[in-house]
Amino acid sequence: MKLPKEFLLSELLSHNVKGNGILNYGIGENVWMHPPVHRILGWYSRPSNFDLKRNVWKLNQINQLIDNDIFVKGDPAISDVATLNRFPNLVEANVVNIEGSKIGVIADFLFDMKTGNIKFYLISRSNPKIPGSSRWKLKIENIIDQQPGIVFCSCASLEDLPLIKSSLKYQFLKKGQKIIDRFDIMKNNATSRIENWLEEDEDINQKSEFNQNSFYNEDKEVRSFRNKREDDPWI
Repeated sequence: MKLPKEFLLSELLSHNVKGNGILNYGIGENVWMHPPVHRILGWYSRPSNFDLKRNVWKLNQINQLIDNDIFVKGDPAISDVATLNRFPNLVEANVVNIEGSKIGVIADFLFDMKTGNIKFYLISRSNPKIPGSSRWKLKIENIIDQQPGIVFCSCASLEDLPLIKSSLKYQFLKKGQKIIDRFDIMKNNATSRIENWLEEDEDINQKSEFNQNSFYNEDKEVRSFRNKREDDPWI
């Protein structure tokens, strides 16, 4: 199977590593990278749940991908968890905005399979291990600086970044906000119509009152009941 041009780190780590014959080196555990230049060098796998040693692989050792297995060529470098944890890593690093506030966590990234260059990072608002959570795209040019465990970006909030994948909760909140906005628009329109109707009614009443008090009615004779009685031949 031809290797893909670009690959997600999460997909790389979800594959089981196999060698020639029946050799099984376990599933991928974490990445081996060089953060200053945003490049992935390789990854390491865990042979078993109770094994303290780790198999470290370079990207150019990948031979082919078949289903959920990565077939590698050559032998791995053997290391341990304590040593590998000292390697610099931006996965699960806190993302800090221009105001110095945490806005998310690096959950994943897309990289070039041939060169290892990282194309962009995927940001999660909270714990990246929560399945189905939303992901925002953070481009390399948006990163101002990085330190172990911290990435500084030029944006103010996650809403300034493109949304790559939205969770069900996020979709529900978005739809709910749209409904609220539509209701506010309808309420404002209805309020405006009522105000216009009241203003028109007030204008009509004012015109009617003006007509009753106009100079055309000043010569109108007001006759009392007594005068009417004298003029009535039936009384």
